[in-house]
Amino acid sequence: MQSGCVLRREDAMEKMKNIRKKLRHQRSVRRRKLGLSTPTQIICVSFIIVIALGTLLLTLPISSRHGRLDVLNAMFTATSATCVTGLVVRDTWTQFTWFGQAVVLLLIQVGGLGLVTLTSFFALAMRRRMGFRDLRLLGESVSADGYDQAKNVLKIVVGLAAMFEGIGILLLMFAFVPQFGPEGVWISVFTAISAFCNAGFDLFGRFGAYSSLVPYVNNYYVQAVIIFMIISGGLGFMVWVELCQWYQKRRLSLHAKVVLSFSLILWLGGALGLGLMEWNNPATLGGLSVPGKVMASLFQSVSTRTAGMNTVDLASCGTLSKLLMSVLQFIGAAPGSTGGGVKVTTFAVIILTIRSVAQGRDDCVIADHHIESKTVYRALTIIVLGAAAAIGSAIVVYYNTSDAVSVVDAIFESCSAFGTVGLSVGVTSQLNNGAKILYMLVMFMGRVGPVAFAMSLTAKPDDNKRKICLLYTSPSPETRGNLVC
Repeated sequence: MQSGCVLRREDAMEKMKNIRKKLRHQRSVRRRKLGLSTPTQIICVSFIIVIALGTLLLTLPISSRHGRLDVLNAMFTATSATCVTGLVVRDTWTQFTWFGQAVVLLLIQVGGLGLVTLTSFFALAMRRRMGFRDLRLLGESVSADGYDQAKNVLKIVVGLAAMFEGIGILLLMFAFVPQFGPEGVWISVFTAISAFCNAGFDLFGRFGAYSSLVPYVNNYYVQAVIIFMIISGGLGFMVWVELCQWYQKRRLSLHAKVVLSFSLILWLGGALGLGLMEWNNPATLGGLSVPGKVMASLFQSVSTRTAGMNTVDLASCGTLSKLLMSVLQFIGAAPGSTGGGVKVTTFAVIILTIRSVAQGRDDCVIADHHIESKTVYRALTIIVLGAAAAIGSAIVVYYNTSDAVSVVDAIFESCSAFGTVGLSVGVTSQLNNGAKILYMLVMFMGRVGPVAFAMSLTAKPDDNKRKICLLYTSPSPETRGNLVC
């Protein structure tokens, strides 16, 4: 009798396994029918689905304070939020109700961490088993090197995001709750998540449409907290993991060293450049105290890399300042972070390759590590594709709005769109429908990456046999000489 029960139990387990195999096969067949043969394509499609849902929700009457937002402007807002950009055609606080603001915030959170990352996390939380294809997709989404590492990296990503956002919310509440009362809690939540995800959206339109953090130019505490949140999201999750483990291992990978050193150079160099060029400009830094000028310069340098918040009137900045900020926006944040752009490692590879060639070397050398030629080629490809997208869109926008927009402003805004930064000098609000659609494509390319975007359009089913790791290379001792752009 007992053996019969055991047999029946084994038969039931075998049937369950067969059912799971059939379900996995059916999902695979459906994906192939939809043309989704690679993880890159699936990730791109997941962003499109989120944008479509966000567009639908933002067009509802409950989302707007007055009437309904038209479909194109709702789609532009949804794309900007999902791609964590921050460019807007309608001021967030002026246009949207609490429901609409919550939709925007949800899009920012999903876009910052990735739909695949979040769905995989909840699947693991419910103890659902993940198949090989699911693990492969997860590995690419969280930039993990290897399928075994994907689950651990996923937990780290979500855990770090929750920790940093929680800290940011708590710190901002000390400033916003006394000022706004109970509504200050919601403003703190929105601002902290937006800053951590490097999105650039804000709820300070009550002080004037598109004012961003200009009213807080003399509030060093708020600026310091926002800088902390921007850096937390822009360094990359795995760099934070290495920093937390430094006391145990006493070493950092090449990837972490490059990200930290070049990020510091760009932050301080950008602050120095902006400070010197705008020091006596009465419309920007000229009316501030010396500490205020230093703080505003540092804030703008950090934010310009991919966050999209500003404490000075960017439209009043000089031509050289706008060009400098355009370069910083184009470079963007670190790989595996919530930010966009061509990535700081790509910029580092190009700069250090030029240095190596000038020194008579045959290949790129970084800290006694020889960088593979394919890494240099990838960096060049990313730079060229990104520049083509930014400059091409700038040309189109300039010729469509040349009566009101200068060439420099068009370049600035296009670099902001591609770098998913969100800083604006007033160009976005003047875009016609065609230019809005163009900027949506540029923002999408900037978020998923130029190479990933191209591969999602051209990849074949056979590409599944190769592992694609676009954002991050493992810092393990065996691969410390590798660097991903």
